[in-house]
Amino acid sequence: MGFEEEGNIEKPSQKSGKASRTLTLREVIELGEYDPDYLATFAEWHGLSHHIQFQYIREALDNRHRHLITQWAEINNMLDFSLKPHLSEALENIMVQIKKLEKDREKLYLEYSK
Repeated sequence: MGFEEEGNIEKPSQKSGKASRTLTLREVIELGEYDPDYLATFAEWHGLSHHIQFQYIREALDNRHRHLITQWAEINNMLDFSLKPHLSEALENIMVQIKKLEKDREKLYLEYSK
């Protein structure tokens, strides 16, 4: 395997010029980006009704929550978890993010219910 053999590390080939790829509004929603200020950087966001914007935000909130829960479960289910105290800090960090997400959800529901 590549990870086990130090001498046989493959490096990705580099192309000349920039190889930057921009994400679409749909992709950032799927990745859990729910900040309306960030979403407003997409031109198509401004053409959406208030209701549709909120539906996108709700979907992004749900996606982000699912991603955080998955990360928490992956860490919690690691082999020999009890022998790796540094992983407890990672779980705590994820829980802080989940609490922040829930506070943001409440604020956004209040803002978009007007």
